[in-house]
Amino acid sequence: MKQLRRLALTLVIATLPAASPRPVWGQGAGPGRTLHVNDIEMYVEVRGTGDPLVLLHGFGGCGQTWQPIVDRLAEQYQVIIPDLRGHGRSTNPAGTFAHRQSALDVYALLDQLGVKRFKAMGISTGGMTLLHMATQQRDRIEAMVLIGATSSFPEQARAIMRVAAGDSIPPPIRQRYSECATRGDPQIRELVAQFGRFKDSYDDMNFTPPFLGTIKTRTLIVHGDRDQFFPVSIPVEMYRAIPGAALWIVPEGGHVPIFGAHLREFEEVALNFLRKQRDP
Repeated sequence: MKQLRRLALTLVIATLPAASPRPVWGQGAGPGRTLHVNDIEMYVEVRGTGDPLVLLHGFGGCGQTWQPIVDRLAEQYQVIIPDLRGHGRSTNPAGTFAHRQSALDVYALLDQLGVKRFKAMGISTGGMTLLHMATQQRDRIEAMVLIGATSSFPEQARAIMRVAAGDSIPPPIRQRYSECATRGDPQIRELVAQFGRFKDSYDDMNFTPPFLGTIKTRTLIVHGDRDQFFPVSIPVEMYRAIPGAALWIVPEGGHVPIFGAHLREFEEVALNFLRKQRDP
């Protein structure tokens, strides 16, 4: 059990954005703004000009996750970077997190910003949010990049969630979560508890191949072949189910394999994909 717990904590840490020497977006005054969205206050930053590109971070993170790539993206797009419900500077009075609700939040935010049709990229929970968005309003997302996402939670992910949802928060996880948790320990404890509750969630992420087949959005799936949460069979099934989807399996890549050594390659692959038009 201790060995499994150490493994689980290592994997949870691996899903979070790495520390950066630059100022954290979620702290201080911040260059963004906060809007009332559904039952929450949602923080968002908008950078650059051009067609809108929505960037959704992973669980436990915030907009700063995209820091290594956002300047490049903002040269070509109007980049819209929210903190999801309960993350960063966004609130969550309900105290629960579901990807289906997260999708509704992002759509409500975009409605307030006057954004109709857009492109998007999502990391893990951000990608799962995009799957819901692409099935809730099928004509709004022109193209999307799903990074380390899943259509359902497999047992190997649930095993990690069970162990990681312990009573105490190890210092490494506290440190990583604190980089985005502007409300300190109460927010960190809430996020860790929500992550643990995913182990019992079966209806939120439950995309069958026929349902994935209704997606109209041009889709690129990016996945590491060493992803500790979601085995490579899942993105392959998604690729086969989503009409016209493209698939990039990153060799020796773990969960969210787009930073570090793969960053520049990911930039080129993602930007080339977003620029393309759907084949007739």
